[in-house]
Amino acid sequence: GVKGGPLKPEITITYIAVSAIFFNSGLSLKTEELTSALMHVKLHLFVQIFTLVFFPTAIWVFLQLLSITPINEWLLKGLQTVGCMPPPVSSAVILTKAVGGNEAAAIFNSAFGSFLGIVITPLLLLLFLGSSSSVPFTSIFSQLFMTVVVPLIIGQIVRRYIKDWLERKKPPFGAISSCVLLMIIYTTFCDTFANPNIDLDKFSLIIIVFIIFSIQMSFMFLTFLFSTRNNSAFTPADTVAIVFCSTHKSLTLGIPMLKIVFAGYEYLSLISVPLLIYHPAQILLGSLLVPTIKSWMVSRQKALKLTRQPKAPVKV
Repeated sequence: GVKGGPLKPEITITYIAVSAIFFNSGLSLKTEELTSALMHVKLHLFVQIFTLVFFPTAIWVFLQLLSITPINEWLLKGLQTVGCMPPPVSSAVILTKAVGGNEAAAIFNSAFGSFLGIVITPLLLLLFLGSSSSVPFTSIFSQLFMTVVVPLIIGQIVRRYIKDWLERKKPPFGAISSCVLLMIIYTTFCDTFANPNIDLDKFSLIIIVFIIFSIQMSFMFLTFLFSTRNNSAFTPADTVAIVFCSTHKSLTLGIPMLKIVFAGYEYLSLISVPLLIYHPAQILLGSLLVPTIKSWMVSRQKALKLTRQPKAPVKV
């Protein structure tokens, strides 16, 4: 699973696997749902501002407190890089689909957030960590376009021709996406732990793992609270997309960006560790919460239907 190994992840993962996830989404998503999702501006603003403004700022404030502890300083810098990352191009969509939430909104925010991240993430890294380098925006943008937008459009075009067959057979789109994502995680871990330069003390690593799970739980709860307020105007399905898209961070974009921005850094492998922990942790935590969130969404939808039903006139 390492780069250059038998599985050739630099081709099979970087291009084929991510493209397969979005072709799968394009094939399974009803076109009218994707069109209506584009108009949900309030939801998109919430997700992008939380992900690219609130998240990195909150982490920076938190790290000011942690800087006085004996935790490895490069792992702490790595935590800041996690905060600067854009939303993922796969995991948030898969988990939203598994719950039955607003998948169209999740896809739009994943793709849109990734494109924003090409410009904003390097600027955030420069702002919070002070690294400087030239970032090849054109190559990252073209790779994103080819692996996210093009497969999604092709999936939508193919869907038009086999729509009846898809509705009749109902292929297991969720299971396919989950298998592809598992392959992405596997190859990432292979690549990381094959690096002989990683030198971690156990105390710092255990504390970082604990902090990462705590951050995820806290931010998921925070987004849930904000999106379920009485005046929020978000549906339960919207809330599911918001919770996953706002708190998940991209590994497939993150690692290449770190390699570009911190090119030549002696401690690049250590800086990368928190993101490498965060990505599988967000999928593990999200997967464990799927049944709970699903039951909440279904019960909330039923309650909303009951309140909207016209009351029968009382006979005198």
